[in-house]
Amino acid sequence: MLKQIISVLAALALVALPVSADNKKETERLENCGTVIKEIMDIPDDIPQDLIDKAECIIVYPSVIKAAFIFGGSYGRGAMTCRTGEHFTGPWSAPTMMALEGGSFGLQLGGQATDFVLLVMNPRGARAILHNKVKLGADASAAAGPKGRTAEGATDVTLRAEVLSYSRNRGLFAGLSLEGSTARPDNDANEKLYGKKVEAESIVFKGTVAVPPSGQKLVAYLNHKSPKNLSDPASLKE
Repeated sequence: MLKQIISVLAALALVALPVSADNKKETERLENCGTVIKEIMDIPDDIPQDLIDKAECIIVYPSVIKAAFIFGGSYGRGAMTCRTGEHFTGPWSAPTMMALEGGSFGLQLGGQATDFVLLVMNPRGARAILHNKVKLGADASAAAGPKGRTAEGATDVTLRAEVLSYSRNRGLFAGLSLEGSTARPDNDANEKLYGKKVEAESIVFKGTVAVPPSGQKLVAYLNHKSPKNLSDPASLKE
């Protein structure tokens, strides 16, 4: 009997090990998202503060590697957080894990790891990305984000885009279009992070999970950096 109990416990331990390792990977990725967003947004001449204040959601993809761009397939993993409430007027939500796939723009970036920050600028774009896979430039309009303390010099095309993208490579910071790539919720990663199946929309709109410890840096920083949505109130009722 004792041998049977020991065998069962050993089998359970073997099953649990991959889950624990996966959870650690997602936890570290989310912690890295918090580090990346703070480092990038603390530089005053990079992402304009007035665009941050008008963003409904922010997606961070840390350490995307060029090799994956060359061979195609899945090459970016990160996290997305949105302002809570029906009209995106509340504090920033618990993060949903995200995937970035496709596209060939990465060939120009060199061999270094590249960090990406995406600002989602209207409710329609936010809901689309949270609901399903979205092809940037087709399902949602996308443009390289303008740099500087304000967005005054941005073109009409840029200001009308649903998603503004930025990249940081080798310490250099620039707007870079992600047109042709797809962004989607990574629900498998959400399950590993939160320990249960939970959809991206439920995380953001229903508050079904609390902000995990690994996401506290990301969410707390954004609540400090941009506590209030300064978009035109009429635009938030789309």
